[in-house]
Formats: sequence, C-alpha cells, structure tokens
Amino acid sequence: MKIDPKDFRVPSGKQIRLKKWPTDIRPLYRSEKQYTELLTADVGELSALQRLLYASNGYSVLLIFQAMDAAGKDGAISHVLTGVNPQGCEVYSFKHPSAEELEHDFLWRTTCRLPARGRIGVFNRSYYEEVLVVRVHQEILRREGIPDGLAGKRAVWKGRYRSIVELEKHLHRNGTRVIKFFLHMSKEEQRKRLLERIDEPDKNWKFSQVDVVERNMWNQYMRAYEDCLSSTSTKTAPWYIIPADDKNNARLIISRVVIDALQGLKLSYPSMTRARQSELRAIRQQLAK
Repeated sequence: MKIDPKDFRVPSGKQIRLKKWPTDIRPLYRSEKQYTELLTADVGELSALQRLLYASNGYSVLLIFQAMDAAGKDGAISHVLTGVNPQGCEVYSFKHPSAEELEHDFLWRTTCRLPARGRIGVFNRSYYEEVLVVRVHQEILRREGIPDGLAGKRAVWKGRYRSIVELEKHLHRNGTRVIKFFLHMSKEEQRKRLLERIDEPDKNWKFSQVDVVERNMWNQYMRAYEDCLSSTSTKTAPWYIIPADDKNNARLIISRVVIDALQGLKLSYPSMTRARQSELRAIRQQLAK
C-alpha cells in the first residue's frame, strides 16, 4: 500500500472532529519482516536526505510530536531517526517549565531550542503543551503570571493560537520547515499499553499515577486537541494526524511524511567553483605523490 502524506494532513482553516479520524488503518506491511525492510529503506533514504540538508546549509527542519500518554512518541522518534547523523539532529523533550522559564512568555523556552540551518530538530512535546495541558489544567495559568482577568478566558487560547501560527510563518520565511505530528490513539489502546507498563517489569519505570489522572480527562484533551489542530494547521506548517494504534504503521507513515517534505526542498550539494576545482586538483596531485 502506497503512503500518501496528504491522506493524514489536517486541512487548513477547517474545524475537525477527531472521532472522524481513524486511530487504526489496514496494515501497510504484510509481515514483521516486510515492515523491517520498509522502515530500513526509509531510514536509509532519510539519512541521505539529512546529509544533503546538512551540506546545503540553507534550510532547517523542525519535527513536533504531540500525543496522549503511551501513544508511542519516543519509539517513533528513535526508530524513524535511528540512521540520522547525531551531528545533524537534536531531540528535546519538554517537561514542566522551570522557575526561570515561567518568568518568560510561553514561547521562550522552545524558541531557544530551534534547529540551526542544515539540521533537523525534534520536539518531543513542545509549545503546543501551552494550549493543551494548560488548557485542561487552567490553574497552571496562574503560575505563568498571566495578567488578572485573562486566565480562563477563551481569548487566551485564541491569542496563543495566533502567536504560534505567526511564529511558524516567521520560521518558514526564514528557512525552517515545521512538520507536526499528532499520534492519534484510541482510549482502549491506551488502556492496554498502560496495563503493559504495570505487568512488564522492564516497563514499570514508564508508569506513573499521573497517567491515570490524565486519562480521566480524555474528553477534555480531545476537545483541546480538536481546537488546536483546527486553529494551527496551515499550508506552511501542517499537522498530520497519525493513526497510532499500530506502532509499526505509525512509524512508516511518519518516515514517509518527513521524506516527502525533505524531497520537496529540492536539495543539492554545494556546487564547486572553477577556482575550488583547481585547488582540489592541486591538492590531489600533492597527495598522490
């Protein structure tokens, strides 16, 4: 089955309902062996494109991953980017903001970690937490120093959506391509994975009581995600809703989306001037002796 990234792309300017987006689709592979072969081929292609990105030193790419707990963000990042040169890729996981970060606007701490030209940056969670977790737990706004009278009002979220969209437009104008993934998992699949974290000793470290607390707010999170995805998926910085009940499927889709985006940049290695070619020939002659 051919993967078309457009099938998973959130249309710009349209309100979506996550219930209409599947969490599981027909397998994109016939067997585990074929899955491994397909992903290995994608990883190799991605690695080659990353070398081109690094050598051309014009564009940068920012990959953003958002999801409910246990949706497979960590696994997707490690499997898809396993072949990328660490010198050209940086992964950041954003946890609860520090006291220093709370003294700045909500975009400050992530802006400091944006990828440089020629590199791929990965945000495992991101500034989108500020319109997702913070929206569900609005008491967090009080700790962020939001002016009196604004906390809890819908204007806060509309304003943050606007700030995010304007930031991403600014990044696009300056050569950073932003690609955003929401790993869409069913509530039942999450239940199974949380049970695995309890039942399998080597996964116990992943489990926290907080996961259960957040699970109880599933409907609130789905509404927050719907508004977020609808308000911030744009032509230049699209969201992709990835069916995540099957981790293998999710990884194949994500790898293809990233490859498609990099190919769209039409990258090439820097061309050599005549002077540089002459210099290299002279150096070669010296080394050949």
